[in-house]
Amino acid sequence: MTGLPCRDLAVVDRLAAGLRAVGFTTDGIEAHLGAEVSAALTGGVRWPALASVEDDRPLSTLIAVFLLGEPRPAADLATALPGVDPRDLAAQGIVALTPGGEVSPILDVRPYADDAGEYLVFADQDAGRRAGALAGDHVLGIGGASVSLARAVIRRPVQRALDLGTGCGVQALHLGAHSAQIVATDTNERALALAAATARASGQSWDLRRGSLFEPVADETFDLIVSNPPFVIGSGDQDYIYRDSGVPADGLCAQLIAGLPDRLNPGGVATVLANWVVTDVEDWAARPRQWLAGTGLDAWVVQRELADPVSYVSLWLADAGESPERAARRGRDWLAYFDEAGIVAIGMGVLTLRRPVDGRVRFQVVEEITGAGEEVTGDEAQAFLDRQDFLAEHSDAELLGMRLAAMPVMLEEQSLLGEDGWQTVGSAVRRPGGPGATIALDEVSRALLVGCRGQVELADLIALLAAHHGVDADALASAAMPVVRDAIARGILYRAV
Repeated sequence: MTGLPCRDLAVVDRLAAGLRAVGFTTDGIEAHLGAEVSAALTGGVRWPALASVEDDRPLSTLIAVFLLGEPRPAADLATALPGVDPRDLAAQGIVALTPGGEVSPILDVRPYADDAGEYLVFADQDAGRRAGALAGDHVLGIGGASVSLARAVIRRPVQRALDLGTGCGVQALHLGAHSAQIVATDTNERALALAAATARASGQSWDLRRGSLFEPVADETFDLIVSNPPFVIGSGDQDYIYRDSGVPADGLCAQLIAGLPDRLNPGGVATVLANWVVTDVEDWAARPRQWLAGTGLDAWVVQRELADPVSYVSLWLADAGESPERAARRGRDWLAYFDEAGIVAIGMGVLTLRRPVDGRVRFQVVEEITGAGEEVTGDEAQAFLDRQDFLAEHSDAELLGMRLAAMPVMLEEQSLLGEDGWQTVGSAVRRPGGPGATIALDEVSRALLVGCRGQVELADLIALLAAHHGVDADALASAAMPVVRDAIARGILYRAV
């Protein structure tokens, strides 16, 4: 087979119908394999599933071929998919037929579900399920980055959405639940072909366009933009389209951020995954702050990981499945480029960006949040924007006149063992499940937080505390307001109704 895969969407239709008819769905596969084996497969551990599909049951055959990358007799595949001719699948680059009468998988075709529906995703097999290095136009399937981005997107109804760098179409699938119109772009023609198959098999319709960054959308604007771009930091070579932009260092991400203000409608939001160069680990935020300067965008930038060059390069070398010799040569050159460019670390994270309706920037927060379970979610991102708006719209004097209440939070204390027993040396309050939802407390702020039950105005509460501690109420208010604002920003305090 030559050319692009899945050109005949009628074959895609028949394949999708056949797969669903025999229970090739997320629930069906879990029931077939068992919850533990299914969870292991989702996590990238294949051997339990391999041991579970050694029989010739139809669903075993389909799991082996499309999820595990295992060859099976063509007759077994034909039996598992009545009405689907393996020769048609081969003609569309979905499987290959061997002289021995077996089908050898080319594509990864897998069910995928969210709260809105069940889908089928067409992508290339990853390095763990095929021999040799990936092709230059390899199309990634569902991975950790795509799932993280999908979770971080604010899911509100919008008219027009753009998936920039769609790949196999995972982000566009999610957009289908709350977007009236979806434009999805990619520079990789193979990616667009597989995205078209993903959309067709999942009952969706997208406007697919080929081109780099915002070129395919000219001067159009959108209410929501999501992007998982080829953000890998390198010298500017483009060995693998899915990861290498062809632009040195983090230049592509810089261009993407710079182009957002003109492509977002007022009030529009963009959620972007990005990597950025770090030349001083003590000032890791320098590059994303540089990206934001002059954009006129509200921003919440969260660094989830700071990688050293060796770890970073090792990650991406393993991802490509190259031979040890080729990987060693590429790694040597890669590290030499980092050294020459003065890159001592690479920041990795998610950016939530918004074009203000009135053109007035209210906040640009760049912070590091690395805790497990503190990943950015769409709900938390929307709440963060709302809280920042609230703070921008209310002065300290107005806050002092409000009744504030605390969310369900946990007090965490750090103690040292001394001659007199345990001595508390620090304390903080945490809102469980919120990214970065922690603030340090001293004795007064601890007491202030206890008093925030939505019953007393903040000014009166501070006055009571001032009288108890024998200090000036105005001075205490001035000292307390930064803590109060931080607590509101982190979703720990809120205005009681």
